[in-house]
Amino acid sequence: MPTDREDPRRVGYYVALSQIGFEMAAPIGLGYLIDRWLDLFPWLTIGGAILGLAGGLFHLVVMTKEEPKNGPSEDSEA
Repeated sequence: MPTDREDPRRVGYYVALSQIGFEMAAPIGLGYLIDRWLDLFPWLTIGGAILGLAGGLFHLVVMTKEEPKNGPSEDSEA
């Protein structure tokens, strides 16, 4: 059994990053379902793809800027 355990904050960060994929795919699926219901295919699917891509990329950029650091912080004098 390994003795090195992953930092729970870092694991939480990776889980949050994995949710971005769902944020990108959900608007496409929702647009597809509404398209079929309202008989507007493919316009809402295309709109959902654009919205999901833009929102997911924006969230990805924000998340990567907030990546937790390994080791001591830069403020501490060690």
